Amino acid sequence: MEIRVCIGSSCHLRGSYEVIEKLKKLVADNALEGKVNLAASFCLGKCGTGVTVTCDGEFWEGVTPETVEAIFAEKVLHTK
Repeated sequence: MEIRVCIGSSCHLRGSYEVIEKLKKLVADNALEGKVNLAASFCLGKCGTGVTVTCDGEFWEGVTPETVEAIFAEKVLHTK
């Protein structure tokens, strides 16, 4: 699974660094290090709705440090 977090200017200003840090912790806490490749990416083209994250090509728009855990649970762990 490939998760990419936009670190372009707009997303950076909206907290992409904190989103990345929380995703790192979520991957580790769920023992997914060998199954999830987490990477930073420059502009993903959704500047108006950032922080933008893609997971295997699916866009997660408007991710915040406060919402990333619930989105990860729903999209990666498939729990709500």
